[in-house]
Amino acid sequence: MNDNGLNLDDVVAILARTPASLTALLEGLPDTWVTATEGNDTWSPYVVIGHLIHGERTDWIPRARHILAGETRPFDSFDRTAQFTESHGDSLAELLTRFASLRRDNIATLVGMNLTSEDLSRTGLHPEFGEVTLAQLLATWVVHDLDHIGQIARTMAKVYVDAVGPWSAYLSILQDRQGK
Repeated sequence: MNDNGLNLDDVVAILARTPASLTALLEGLPDTWVTATEGNDTWSPYVVIGHLIHGERTDWIPRARHILAGETRPFDSFDRTAQFTESHGDSLAELLTRFASLRRDNIATLVGMNLTSEDLSRTGLHPEFGEVTLAQLLATWVVHDLDHIGQIARTMAKVYVDAVGPWSAYLSILQDRQGK
C-alpha cells in the first residue's frame, strides 16, 4: 500500500472481476433489460459497456504510460460519447467479449509495469483537473468500474419501478436519480 492508501494487488483484483461481473449480470438478457435507460440523456447497460471498452482503449493504460514517460503535456481528452459510434451495430455479447479481452490485456500491461511507490507518486496533467498522480488514476479506474456496475444495476432496477408498487418507498435503488 502506498501513501495514498492504494494497494496494487487490490486494484488488479477488482479490475479483473469487472468483466465477469458484467457478463453474469447482462449476458443473455432480453433487450428490454440491456437497452433500458433512466430517462433522457442517460445510458443503457449496452451503452455503458461500450463506454468501458473505449476507456480500455484510450484512457487508463495510455494515461499511465503518459505519466511514466514523464510527459509534460496534458493527457488527451477523453471522448465520453465515443461508444455511440464505436459500438453501433455490435451485439452485447460481442461487446462483453471485447471488454473482457481488452481488460485482460490491460491488466497484464499494468502488472508488467512493476510499479513502485515512487511510480505511483509520479504526476501527469489532466486536461480538466490539472496535476494528478498515477495512484489517483489507478484508484479512479477501480471506482469508475464500480460506479458503472452500480449504474447498470440501478438502470435495470428501474425497469420494474412501477411493477414493485408501494415497495418502491423501501427500495433505495429506485430513489436514486429518479426517472424511467
